[in-house]
Amino acid sequence: MGMIARRTTAPRSFWLFAAVIAALAAAPVGAHADCGSDKLGTSRVQKVGTEGGLDVGWKTYRETIPLADHEVILTFDDGPDPTYTPKILAALADQCVLATFFAIGAKADDAPKLMRREVEEGHNVAFHTYTHPQPTLRYMSAAAARADILKGMIAVERTAYGADFSNGEPDDLTKLKLHAPFFRFPGFADTEDLRTWFAKNNVAIFSVDLWASDWVKMTPDQELKLILGRLEKAGKGMLLFHDNKPWTAEMMPRFLSELKTRGYRVVHIEPGPGHGPTAEAPQGWVSETERTINSVKPRLEKAAAKSRGPIEVKPAPQE
Repeated sequence: MGMIARRTTAPRSFWLFAAVIAALAAAPVGAHADCGSDKLGTSRVQKVGTEGGLDVGWKTYRETIPLADHEVILTFDDGPDPTYTPKILAALADQCVLATFFAIGAKADDAPKLMRREVEEGHNVAFHTYTHPQPTLRYMSAAAARADILKGMIAVERTAYGADFSNGEPDDLTKLKLHAPFFRFPGFADTEDLRTWFAKNNVAIFSVDLWASDWVKMTPDQELKLILGRLEKAGKGMLLFHDNKPWTAEMMPRFLSELKTRGYRVVHIEPGPGHGPTAEAPQGWVSETERTINSVKPRLEKAAAKSRGPIEVKPAPQE
């Protein structure tokens, strides 16, 4: 008499559990319950290791975060702004998109609930100094620049991530544990001292691949045309916007819709182990940041010498 195969039947609860796991695995990163195929979504997460420091963004450095064709990373500077940051957050949430916000510490202290909201909605909140010094950190002493950066990091850690400094604030970066060890220089104007300091403390320096030039006053239509033109030419890249600009806040829903229509996919960056990964710049690369800073250097030096007040240094539009 032959063997009769035994057929096992898993409990119904097992299959329900398996179905839930499969659905979660298939869902876009950061998806909300009402996010469907009509939403842009966040297609994947790229872990970025900062061990030993990292300098990324082709506008300033020879390396950047590796992206496939039609992939973008969204970043925002100079917030939080009580009027315009909520509008941008609403646009991102509507399309189930995650981004990284490089926040100014003084503004974080003024808007702690808004900072916490950014984290609760799944975004990264990283660092952009405490006062956004003018004209750039290069016109400060090394000690003063470090102090302003550290104060900004403490403010962001406290307001966004709930760090408890009731027993005293750290007086050195080595004593501060960062949730997102990503930093962006105002005007992208780094210094050798600060780059070395960040590398020793495993902090990545972020420039960007493409900018929207939204520090220049323009209409939302003008900004949309400008950034889409640059993106279509490049095919991919890490993008820079400012969440304290009214034209950017008004444009953002249409921009995200255009990304969906044109087949672009959003990549979210998060801290990861090790170093990198990075992608090398194409042959013939030059730093546009240095070109811009050098072009305005005489004016900056004259203003700094005469103490004529802050001078905002931003990269010049290329088109």
